[in-house]
Amino acid sequence: MAAPVPVPTAAGVEPAFELAAYYPILVYAGVVVAFGVGTVAASHLNPLKPRKPTRVKQMPYESGMDPVGTARMQFDIKFYLIAILFLVFDVELLFLYPWAVLVFADGGDPTWRNVFGWVVFWEILVFLATLAIGYVYAWRKGVFRWR
Repeated sequence: MAAPVPVPTAAGVEPAFELAAYYPILVYAGVVVAFGVGTVAASHLNPLKPRKPTRVKQMPYESGMDPVGTARMQFDIKFYLIAILFLVFDVELLFLYPWAVLVFADGGDPTWRNVFGWVVFWEILVFLATLAIGYVYAWRKGVFRWR
């Protein structure tokens, strides 16, 4: 196999692109696809299926208890409100972590801080104020009281 020919770029001289460097990824993807197809195919083969399905084997099973009643029961809206609040504060962390890492990292680009630092700081404050308003609203509506 011949050595790659160096290519001049703006950053200097770099080695040329080699497709052979990506062959292990292709092999791994092939193994993953073969495993997925193989497990689905094996689950549909006749020797692996239950040989004698009975009424007891066909019954639904939930947490070691026999199901009682219908599965179509209604849930209190509080479960949905708490789930939405969890998502809101989870998204808040998704926005705050990259900002905090970029702003407070050692060895960061000082030009970025000088140009965008205060703008992004005020945008983050507006974002946190919006979340605080949502938190106070949820508190006043009684979302956090468990009855």
